Amino acid sequence: MIIRKAFRYRLYPTAEQEQALAVQFGHARFVWNWALALRKITYQETGKGIGYYELKRRATALKHQAETEWLQEADSQVLQGKIEDLERAYKNFFEKRAKFPRFKSKRDGQSIRYPQRFKFDENSTYLPKVGWVKTKFHRPLEGRPKNVTVSKTKTGKYFVSVQCEMEMVEPPVKSGEIGIDLGVQSFLTTSEGWKRDNPRHLQQAERKLIRLQRQLSRRVKGSAGRERARNLLAHQHERVANQRRDFLQKLSTELVGHYGLIGMEDLNVRGLVKNRRLAKAIAATGWGAFGRMLEYKGEWYSSYVHKVDRFFPSSKTCNHCGYVLDELPLSAREWQCPISGTIHDRDINSAINILNETRAGVARSHAGGESVRWREGATILAEAESLAASPHDLLGKSQFGAGVSEG
Repeated sequence: MIIRKAFRYRLYPTAEQEQALAVQFGHARFVWNWALALRKITYQETGKGIGYYELKRRATALKHQAETEWLQEADSQVLQGKIEDLERAYKNFFEKRAKFPRFKSKRDGQSIRYPQRFKFDENSTYLPKVGWVKTKFHRPLEGRPKNVTVSKTKTGKYFVSVQCEMEMVEPPVKSGEIGIDLGVQSFLTTSEGWKRDNPRHLQQAERKLIRLQRQLSRRVKGSAGRERARNLLAHQHERVANQRRDFLQKLSTELVGHYGLIGMEDLNVRGLVKNRRLAKAIAATGWGAFGRMLEYKGEWYSSYVHKVDRFFPSSKTCNHCGYVLDELPLSAREWQCPISGTIHDRDINSAINILNETRAGVARSHAGGESVRWREGATILAEAESLAASPHDLLGKSQFGAGVSEG
């Protein structure tokens, strides 16, 4: 199986190289803003957009105009890459995956992409029009490099992300199955009955962030003191983001390493954050990033990640008899089924129902001709028939860890 994988390393440019990178960042940012403004003006005047290839042609001509000939100081492929990035940003907007593209500022994080002519040696990376930049290769580079992205954070750190094409050796098939329910109080609850607490990195750093923000607001604009205060605040935000990313990466790797089938909800995070009471807590958990990590790591390590329909009443359904409550307020963490009399932990019950629905969904997919690696098709179809007769018969079958807790 051929996959693309990124390797991120820290760069340590000299003062001269920092200036050369500033030229690349600044010229690329100018082209992005110029192209975005041109697209907006063209649409306002004509009611039509401007084509991608026409935009690239105009960007090339822009470098030969007297007032913008300084653009030739930047690498040509870096500038063309920004046109491609803008086209992708528009596509993501129209497909409702992102907001409308915005103009970029030098105060934001910066990034450029080199599709060719980059090189590596033992402890440095060659970037066109910049030179050999000292690099900390903390792990070996694998596969065939396809392109590199150089970025600068708001704290002034430089990184290079190398996208490599490599052949992934398929690991042994894993038979473990698990359903997961994401939450705010407990980040993750599983059908096996164990939970992973929400580390609440943002909430723990909130007092310090408030203090740093207050110090920044008191500094005079344009002063050296304001720049120092801005840098301290950016460092703290970066620390929180790194802590969250580390937690999500380790947890997602742990799951795909042990389970061949993972069921989770297809959460509408964008809709959930519109709740003004929960928006901050939901945004700080990183549900969307966690789901994406599970999906691409599942492809790498032969784990099938299935997303259950967001309207499936996982919390309100009794996993013993299938009875569905009319209402279940968010404050109710436990409830008793009026038919079977079972007392359910809200989150564990939801995770069990997600696993059952995942099994049924996979059986339907297999019946439709899709390949499922971790099980034989006959076994899946047989269990699907059992599921229709008695959902409880399929519980507690995980070969990893303890059996399912009934809450």
